Amino acid sequence: MIFLSHNWKDKPIVEPIAIKLSEVYGMENVFYDSWSMQPGEGIIDKMNQGLEQCEFFFFFVSKNSLASNMVKLEWQNALYIATQNKVKLIPVKLDDCLMPTILLQTLYIDVFANGLDFAFKQMVDVINKQNTFLPQHQTYQNVRGYLSILIPDKEIQIEVKAETYLEPMSKYIVLVENEETEVDCECKELLYPTGEKFVRDVNDGANYKCNGFYFYISKPTMPGFPIRFSLKSKSDIPIRFKGIMRAVAENQIRTIPIIQ
Repeated sequence: MIFLSHNWKDKPIVEPIAIKLSEVYGMENVFYDSWSMQPGEGIIDKMNQGLEQCEFFFFFVSKNSLASNMVKLEWQNALYIATQNKVKLIPVKLDDCLMPTILLQTLYIDVFANGLDFAFKQMVDVINKQNTFLPQHQTYQNVRGYLSILIPDKEIQIEVKAETYLEPMSKYIVLVENEETEVDCECKELLYPTGEKFVRDVNDGANYKCNGFYFYISKPTMPGFPIRFSLKSKSDIPIRFKGIMRAVAENQIRTIPIIQ
């Protein structure tokens, strides 16, 4: 059993992970409250049943979950069981919260720094008891994107933020699998119309090519001042957003983590 301990406020991040895990391991093997608890059932009883059966306890650590007494009860019970080698407790960090002192000696999966796709791959490796090392840099990611779906398939917004320090260069490519005639892409911080253009066959770093909208924004990316991109469909064809890349050096671009 795979137990997902989280606060309901973090469901926009946790639920996509839960669904992906259920597709791999089966819904009956993933304890996620939205489908593991039914009306009329005792919450504490179901939680204890899930804990008794679970082998992997993923604690989604965030400011929201650390403020929840129910989540605290879950992960502290799991920690006690883990001391008896009956369950493996794996923290999954969702934001810039402070990790509980008692968990500092435990290696954690970092969604906040590395993005959802990278974190999900590590979770699967833990469950499959494989080495979680991936052959790519796991350095601190100062620039991250936050995705908001305004109208499914029709309109999305991405806020690109510098989390800690200023990035002097603001060159970005918004990656899509659409043609230029199918979607509009705008940046509210773009001051000059010459700073945007549609580009084809962009290599996203994973040997996959797609199209994109290139933006050269004449101001730095600064903490507290996000750069906002919006994608809107021009037709009945849905938006197929693939991510955002930014220039990190001359002739070098890199994908930034996207958090939904």
